Amino acid sequence: MALLKEIIQWCDQTLKSHEFKDYAPNGLQIEGKPEVKKILCAVTASQDAIDAAIAQQADLLLVHHGYFWKGEPYPITGMRGKRIKALIQNDISLVGYHLPLDSHPNLGNNAAIAEMLNLENIEALNPSERNPIGNIGYLKNPMQPEDFKYFLTGKLGFETIHLNAEKQMIEKVGFCTGAAQDFITQAAMMNCDAFISGEVSERTFYEAKELNVHYFACGHHATERYGVQRLAKAISEQFNIEYSYFELNNPI
Repeated sequence: MALLKEIIQWCDQTLKSHEFKDYAPNGLQIEGKPEVKKILCAVTASQDAIDAAIAQQADLLLVHHGYFWKGEPYPITGMRGKRIKALIQNDISLVGYHLPLDSHPNLGNNAAIAEMLNLENIEALNPSERNPIGNIGYLKNPMQPEDFKYFLTGKLGFETIHLNAEKQMIEKVGFCTGAAQDFITQAAMMNCDAFISGEVSERTFYEAKELNVHYFACGHHATERYGVQRLAKAISEQFNIEYSYFELNNPI
């Protein structure tokens, strides 16, 4: 058992959440009971994840995609109101970390992708950022684009979408999980052979061709399964409390 406020303080310090200008509040979003015995983590605070937290009698739901995003309407009604009501009625805290959990060099989504793909010599995609939310890595053995596509599909369990460029071999790879398709321009500036993210836009097709950077869309959910699990495991080890992961295989 651990105090909620101690968990939040440790997470905030570990992830340096105060250093990020983000699209939603990082940390405690909905306060539940003051003591935590069990954590359920999930990529997104969906109704399914909340129902699983209730069923498993979790005290804290830890997510990458929480609530209160910039531009959302203020009234807590409809689908979002139902979700928040269920959390409050069951005294479950909602804790979300967005960009800090993409960026963290050990616990983050990008760090997990780098390890899964065996990328070496990791560096910042944008060297001017204090806490880079995108990275560059190098394949030990360069691969042809089609081979790299199948390699990604096998590693991430997502049918990878490949937007072709002229380069015949891939060695230097830029990557940023989630909806970072527009970072392909930065990848081109850094002379990457390829760029990996989760989602793809219509414009990305032309950008990949004209910037001469192979683009690989590997799924927003599929590329961001890992940070919450790593963070939950770290919390569990730090405070000696139980955690589990809820997977709802979002095909996007």
